[in-house]
Amino acid sequence: MADKREKFGGRLAVILAMAGSAIGLGNIWRFPYMVGEHGGAAFVFVYIFATLLISLPVFLAEVMIGRRSHTNSRDAFARLSRQHPFWKAAGYLTILIPTLIACYYSVIGGWSVEYFIKSCGLAFVQMEPDEASGFFGAFVSSTWTPVIMHLLFLGVTVAVVAGGVKSGIEKFSKISLPVLFVLIIMILTYSVSLPGAGDGVRYLLHPDWSELTPRTFAYAMGQSFYSLSLGMGAIITYGSYVSKKENILATSTGTAVSDLMFAILAGFAIMPAVFAAGIEPGAGPGLIFQSIPYVFSKMGTTLPVVSSVVAILFFLAIIVAAMTSIISLVEVGVSFLVERAGMSRGRACLVLFLICGSFGVLCSLSFGPLAEMKVAGMTVFDLFDWVCSNILLLLMALLAVIFVGWVLPRRVVHDEFTNGGRLPFNERLFPVVYFLIKWVAPIAVVIIFFTNFML
Repeated sequence: MADKREKFGGRLAVILAMAGSAIGLGNIWRFPYMVGEHGGAAFVFVYIFATLLISLPVFLAEVMIGRRSHTNSRDAFARLSRQHPFWKAAGYLTILIPTLIACYYSVIGGWSVEYFIKSCGLAFVQMEPDEASGFFGAFVSSTWTPVIMHLLFLGVTVAVVAGGVKSGIEKFSKISLPVLFVLIIMILTYSVSLPGAGDGVRYLLHPDWSELTPRTFAYAMGQSFYSLSLGMGAIITYGSYVSKKENILATSTGTAVSDLMFAILAGFAIMPAVFAAGIEPGAGPGLIFQSIPYVFSKMGTTLPVVSSVVAILFFLAIIVAAMTSIISLVEVGVSFLVERAGMSRGRACLVLFLICGSFGVLCSLSFGPLAEMKVAGMTVFDLFDWVCSNILLLLMALLAVIFVGWVLPRRVVHDEFTNGGRLPFNERLFPVVYFLIKWVAPIAVVIIFFTNFML
C-alpha cells in the first residue's frame, strides 16, 4: 500500500495544496464577521499571535502524524500507536469531523454559486440598494434554489477529488490559489476606494484594547484553528502525501503565513465595503452576502460596467475559496474509504456526495421550511457549525498534540522534524517546537474550550 500511495509533486505543490485547504471560507466568509463580532483590530492582532505561536505547532504535529504513518487519518493514529484501542477509536473523529463540516460548507458554497450567477446576469446592478441588501434573507429562506445550488457545488467539488491527488487536488490548487490571491487583491483595491471605506480601514488598524476579553482570545485562537483546517483530519491526510524529502517546517510555515496573509487581505477587502454600506460589522454569518451586493448596487447607479465586473470577480473568488476548503474535507473521507473499505476512488466520492448532500439539504432547509426545527435552540445549520467549531475541532486538535508530544517517542518526532538529522536549522529549532507542541499547545486548546463554555 505504502509504495503505491500518491504523493504531492514537490514543495510548491505541498504548500499550494495545504494552503488550499487552509485558505478558503474560513478566511473570506468567516474571518470578516468574526472580526466584526469580536473587537476589530484587537481581534486581528490576537489572531496573528495565536496563528504563529499556537496554531503552527499544532499544524506541524498533524503533518508529522500524516507523513510518519503514510496512511489515511483514521489509521494514522492506530498505526503509530501500535493499534492501541483508545487511539484507534479516536482516529474515527478525523473522519466524522470533516464530513460534518462539508455538509454545511457546501451549503455556503451553493450560496456563492447563486450569487455568482446573479452577478453574471447583472442582477445586483439593477436592484435598488436596499433590495440588494435584503436579497440574502429571501434567497436562503426559499426551498429549492439553495438546495439545488448546494448539490451543484458539492457535485463539482467531488468531481475534482475523484481526479486523484496529482491530477485532481494538486492541479486544482496550482491554478486556484494564485487566481484567488489576484481576485482578492483586485477586490481590496476597489473596496478601499469607496466613500466611507476609511472607517473600515481604521477599524482593522487601530485596536481598541478595551475590547479585549478572555473570550476575544478564545475566539481568535478558535478562528485560527478553523482557518488552518486544524482538528479536521485534512492536514493529517495531506501530510500523508508529503514526501520524506520535504522540509515540513518550511512547508507548514509557508502554509500558515499564506493563510494569515489571505485572511488580512480578505478583511481589508470586506470590512471597508461593510462600513461604506453602513452595515453593522457584527452582522454574523451573512455579512458578506448582505453587505457586498449593497455596494455593487450602489456603485451600479454611476459605474454599471465596473460594478458588474467587480461583482462577478468577487463571487467567483468566494466559489474558489469555498471549493479549496471543501476539497480537503472530502478527501479525508475518500482516502479512508479507498484504503479501509477497498472502494474505488470514484465510488468513495459518490458515497461522500450522498452523505454530505443529504445532510446538507437539511442544513439548507433550516433557513426556510425547517427553521422551527431546533436542537438546544439552534437550527440544523447552526448546530453543525457550533458542535464542530466549539467541541469537535478543539478535541481533535488536543488529541493530535497530546499524541505527538506525549505518545510518540521523542526520537520519532525529532526524526520527522529534522528529516533524520539532515536539516541543521530544524535541528536547532527542535527543542522550542517540541516544547510548544508538548506543553503550550495543549494548555491553549484546553483554555479555549473552557472559555467557550464558561464565559
